Amino acid sequence: MSRTPLPPPARSVAVLAVAASLFGLLAAPPGEPAPRTAPAAAVAENTATVFYWTRTKNWAAYNLHYAPDGGSWTTVPGVAMEPACTDWVKKTVSLGSAAGLKATFNNGSGTWDNNGGQDYALGTGNITVKDGVVAHSDPCADTTPAPAAKATVYYSTEALGWSTANIHYQPAGGAWTAVPGVGMQAACAGWWKREIDLGTAASLKAAFNNGNGTWDNNGGSDYTIGTGVSTVRNRVVTANAADPCAAAPPDTQAPTAPARVTAAADGVSVLLGWDPATDDRGVTAYQVTRTGGSGSTVVTDVGSTVYTDTGLAERTTYTYTVKAVDAAGNVSAASAPATATTGDKPATPAPGKPLGTDPRKDPIYFVLTARFNDGDPSNNRGGSQHVKSGNAANDDPMFRGDFKGLIQKLDYVKGLGFSAIWITPVVLNRSDYDYHGYHGWDFYKVDPRLESAGASYQDLIDAAHAKGMKIYQDVVYNHSSRWGAKGLFVPTVYGVRDSQWSWYYDEQQPGFEYDGLTIDAKTGKSYYNGDLWSTAEPAGNTCVNWGKPTGGKSAEGYTLYNCQWPSPTSGMFPRELYHQCWIGNWEGEDSRSCWLHEDLADFNTENPAVQNYLIGAYDKYIDMGVDGFRVDTAVHIPRTTWNRRFLPAIQERVAQRHGAEAAANFFVFGEVAAFVNDKWNRGSVNHSAQFYTWKERKEYDADDTKAALEMYDYEQQQGTGNQPTSTNAFLNGNSYHSPDHSRFSGMNVIDMRMHMNFGDAQNAFSNGKDSDDSYNDATYNVVYVDSHDYGPNKSSERYAGGTDAWAENMSLMWTFRGIPTLYYGSEIEFQKGKKIDCGPTCPLADTGRAYFGDHVAGSVTASDFSQVSAASGQVATTLQQPLVRHVQRLNQIRRAIPALQMGQYSTEGVSGGMAFKRRYTSGSTDSFALVTVSGGATFAGIPNGTYTDAVTGDVRTVTNGSLTVAAPGKGNLRVYVLNGPGRIGTAGPYLK
Repeated sequence: MSRTPLPPPARSVAVLAVAASLFGLLAAPPGEPAPRTAPAAAVAENTATVFYWTRTKNWAAYNLHYAPDGGSWTTVPGVAMEPACTDWVKKTVSLGSAAGLKATFNNGSGTWDNNGGQDYALGTGNITVKDGVVAHSDPCADTTPAPAAKATVYYSTEALGWSTANIHYQPAGGAWTAVPGVGMQAACAGWWKREIDLGTAASLKAAFNNGNGTWDNNGGSDYTIGTGVSTVRNRVVTANAADPCAAAPPDTQAPTAPARVTAAADGVSVLLGWDPATDDRGVTAYQVTRTGGSGSTVVTDVGSTVYTDTGLAERTTYTYTVKAVDAAGNVSAASAPATATTGDKPATPAPGKPLGTDPRKDPIYFVLTARFNDGDPSNNRGGSQHVKSGNAANDDPMFRGDFKGLIQKLDYVKGLGFSAIWITPVVLNRSDYDYHGYHGWDFYKVDPRLESAGASYQDLIDAAHAKGMKIYQDVVYNHSSRWGAKGLFVPTVYGVRDSQWSWYYDEQQPGFEYDGLTIDAKTGKSYYNGDLWSTAEPAGNTCVNWGKPTGGKSAEGYTLYNCQWPSPTSGMFPRELYHQCWIGNWEGEDSRSCWLHEDLADFNTENPAVQNYLIGAYDKYIDMGVDGFRVDTAVHIPRTTWNRRFLPAIQERVAQRHGAEAAANFFVFGEVAAFVNDKWNRGSVNHSAQFYTWKERKEYDADDTKAALEMYDYEQQQGTGNQPTSTNAFLNGNSYHSPDHSRFSGMNVIDMRMHMNFGDAQNAFSNGKDSDDSYNDATYNVVYVDSHDYGPNKSSERYAGGTDAWAENMSLMWTFRGIPTLYYGSEIEFQKGKKIDCGPTCPLADTGRAYFGDHVAGSVTASDFSQVSAASGQVATTLQQPLVRHVQRLNQIRRAIPALQMGQYSTEGVSGGMAFKRRYTSGSTDSFALVTVSGGATFAGIPNGTYTDAVTGDVRTVTNGSLTVAAPGKGNLRVYVLNGPGRIGTAGPYLK
């Protein structure tokens, strides 16, 4: 249920409202007062010039409210008085034949001087009213009139992208200008200027607009601006401001030297990290200087605070220093040196290189590596929950599938037509039930339970690339395992190997290192925990009440102790590295700064040490040649941290190692879990998927923690109606236009709204369209029906809508904007209706994460995408299933028509349920397609020419700008392509 927004603050009854878009309700100017009725007969006009003493009032404005003798009063608040001379204002009024007037004075805001309730009786000529005393004189004779007050207003449109600006204003006590106000003059880049005469007023109210209906009225409150020079930038008014367009004084101040530089060797690579330097105007880069070895001194420019130096000599000592550089080129002093000695060159394949092509061309097949296919039973591990879960009874260890098994079935995936594989996290995990990969412990080490001789992670990447297939690695920046992160912080828990707990606490084995695979000879366990516990309180312990009984008992009746289990509130984790709370509000600020679950220790991602640890870890996998990252739990990290630290670090590393084109096409797509059907997640922009596709709109504090809070508050105040919009996914009529990615953050997202609505394809289509203007570019959205977490409508079961419904969903996903993605086994409705995940409380075989290898047993050879040249065994039977044949042909059609891969879309002039037109134009490529799924459609206003249906081969010649298509049937579709290639593939169970 969406929240109802609060109304804007009330305005004076004299002010009318006009509609506005970007910044909410804006007041229009009041009407002019009605003119007085003229006298019946023309007579000599009497006048009175009324002078009023201001020193004792000190009002912001002065009004004369009067009635000529025998006449009517003026409309409240009367007429404005103007400056006369020091401490006096005046107004000359016509009295007609009247010999005097009654008068009162006011400030326009409800404060009056009415002579103690008697009003003032005034005559004609020059009249003074001073502190209640009436006299006849001109107090300003022989004096210079007081100058009118002025306000010079500078307005910044830097964050708005406006090409012009107007100021609509009201001097205090005066009237509003006519809408849209008065034009402002361009002052300098991003700034507009207007000088305003205020008369006697000491301030004004103002709102700004672009002349085309887009307003900034300070969230409905308008801006209050005083005299002198003021700036308005990102809804902040700065009074008595410096001229923002004045030439800035030269920057001669150098940044501080980077502190706490660390260097750690990993084979023939060295990982460097340091704390950010500070500067009065901001650090823009760092210079890393390396000395040592047989080579000369090497200086490398780096954009982040972490750097991995690779390809070094074996067993050689290197020394590093770091300097900070600002935009003016000022360079800091060098940091203190850090030294590291390399080891032996690893016996692993040379790093690969990403394929570097547009990710929208590549449909994605998503596998849980440990559950897909078992190529090497020797690395299978059941873990501590093997028996309890019921997996042992099924001879189904949680770690069963591996890279070797996936390599063996790359041709199966390619034969389905997929050219990208999303795999679950590969880093070494550590928990009781960690097969899925989301409990990272050593982020710098690939989990040995996934690797085999000749089938390392590098081998998988290289094997996939050799077949023209990409590898997207699932990565986790938000949390580690509950046992911390090796190399950053690993907590010590309390343990006593008494008669109750000796079964749980393994005897400590000096020199034995946990890797999830190696068996501890003494216990026979691969899930050894002897390195994690201590009965003696460790040095530097911060856990509260170490080793004292809690007063509770375990399920077995055993005594429970404090500090026996990792927790954010126990003091066990240092607050500089880990957050210290549990999430209370999933749409609140704490969802970005607290623990999700007891198994997921929440990183303090705003801390440089944490940032460096994670950036350095994922640099390793970028160097190996992965093609992109799927980002787990992206919503639980502030967007400022993504935009400042992690996303630029990814881009920098890919460009550095693999080139600019590879960096431009390195695909990052985040999981921003919003399990609702509205455009914005329960009205919270900070918790909505599309929010993460945008850069920041203003500057925040240099400290990342403070910046996160500032950004959160600012964007929540801006609300859903004031977020940036984009036309990048939409055609302009029938024309493709170059997308504008200048404000793109670097992170694309999973389309959670379509996912939640895929219980019905028409519903998913309607919801998807409704959100597309709020993404930076929705053509990059990753679209799926169900996953390893949820089915549509936050169902905890794998999708069970039926084969026809699956075919219809697929037909929509493969032709509508976005990148179609299929969770392993959905091509045969694998485990449909089964609970996706129940932890160790039920066997994996009964869940949506069951082992799939039995269905792909045998041999398979793919001669091309969607083309299987040979298959035997069970996999041959699997390949004959109706949805397999359906997805094979969908992939053929999509691969042959660029409009279906990268095209913008429109429903303008299109009738029908799920019907749309798409176009992609680049160089000599011009691909235009008309699509209808399941139902019939009419396409009006389209270019004339010859259209050929990619499904049936039907040819239509359009001469009147209109084409009508009959309903092809549920799950079927028609794709009429202008000057198209003809029928693609052969008829199947749905596409016929």
